[in-house]
Amino acid sequence: MDIIAKIKKANLVGRGGACFPVAAKWLAVKKAAGNKKYVICNAAEGEPGVAKDSYIIERHINRVIDGMRVAWEYLSAGKVKNEIAVEGYFYINNKYYKRYGKKLIKAIGNLPIKIFIKPYDAGYIGGEESAILNAIEGRRVEPRLKPPYPTERGLWNCPTLINNVETFYEVSQVASGDYKNYRFYTVSGDCLNSGVYELPNNFTIGRVLKETENLPDFPFFVQVGGNAAGEVLNNQQLKQPVSGGGSIAVFSLTKYQAKALLEKWLEFFTDESCGQCTPCREGLLRLHELIRKEKIDWLLFNELIDNLKEAAFCGLGSSAAIPLSSFMKNVLPLMAEKKLDLPRSCREEIYKYFK
Repeated sequence: MDIIAKIKKANLVGRGGACFPVAAKWLAVKKAAGNKKYVICNAAEGEPGVAKDSYIIERHINRVIDGMRVAWEYLSAGKVKNEIAVEGYFYINNKYYKRYGKKLIKAIGNLPIKIFIKPYDAGYIGGEESAILNAIEGRRVEPRLKPPYPTERGLWNCPTLINNVETFYEVSQVASGDYKNYRFYTVSGDCLNSGVYELPNNFTIGRVLKETENLPDFPFFVQVGGNAAGEVLNNQQLKQPVSGGGSIAVFSLTKYQAKALLEKWLEFFTDESCGQCTPCREGLLRLHELIRKEKIDWLLFNELIDNLKEAAFCGLGSSAAIPLSSFMKNVLPLMAEKKLDLPRSCREEIYKYFK
């Protein structure tokens, strides 16, 4: 059985957050025209609250590099007279390189894989796949217009395969027959046993919290998929699967103030926006200004969030809308009255627009 058949049988999807089928992405790069192709491992891991890449690199770097080797062999295979040249890049943030650089260099050995350290000022957007291409090419680190997608025209206009650390780790397991349909979960926040855990892929949010002994006995809510772009859910919505980057942040329902949380998320995305597109640049700035006012225009607030979802150039703008709208829909109505640091008239407007 060839590697694509094995990956399809395993139903393997990317672990970077988008959950795109791995086999489909690999086939797209394979079929794309060109005698030069690239394989990139994304180890930027800039999403707050997600630490699985660090965990995997520290403990399983040989598996990750082996997954890249499998991709290299698959893309290189072809007619002898028309051999495909494939090169690899390991794109890693500076903190991880300082910590694991020697281990990474040793694992790569003589394989055609270069290490590229994510630019210090690239920020959150520096982990977006097309921004990675610009970083390696020495361009301004910002997303590219799609299509064309990297699978067709990526690094230096060549077909490029980009997967994250966990995906290549699991590809290695699939290739060797050791894959058991597990994935990594990061649990953090108001819990006793925060950390990274490898558990079955089909576990629900509640099951992960229970198995890791992190299920609170106090009123709480969670943010799933990342502490910036993750969806916010109340404790009656824990039967859902763990989405995105596989992280769960636990929040005590009585510990936080609504307005402070909204401002925290908006401050993060306002700071991290690359400023390339108007809906994201101006929309986030306006939302941040609105939330800091004593009297908030919630109708305008809601309209700006909808505009972010629909008109932002890249995923950052639409991602920024996720915690805001989900928090106001799923959690805000449940918070204790004394913790709703907003006038009653504001709360009534919020429930009207975010019900």
